Amino acid sequence: MPSELETAMESLITVFHRYASKQGRSGTLSRRELRELMENELSNFLKSQQDATAIDKIMRDLDTNGDGQVDFEEFVSLVVGLSIACEQCYQMHMKNVAKK
Repeated sequence: MPSELETAMESLITVFHRYASKQGRSGTLSRRELRELMENELSNFLKSQQDATAIDKIMRDLDTNGDGQVDFEEFVSLVVGLSIACEQCYQMHMKNVAKK
C-alpha cells in the first residue's frame, strides 16, 4: 500500500497529465490548459488573486525555457511555491492557536 506522500506524488502527476493531454503537445501545458487546471484544481488560489492577468504572469514565470509550454518540471515549481506559502500560513495559524 502506498504511503500518504507517495499517493500525493501520484496525484500530482495524474492531475498534470490529465490537463497536459487535452490539446497540442502531450506532456506539456499550453496557456489554455494551465488556465483550466488552475481553475479546476487551484480555484481558491485563483479567487484570492486580484489581478486578472494572474494566469499570464504565472505562465511567464513557469515557462523557464521560453517554449510557450509548461512541462512537468516547470509545473512542479508552481506547486512547490504554493506549498511553501501555505506552510508558512499554517505555521502562523499554529502560533496564533498556541497563544490562545
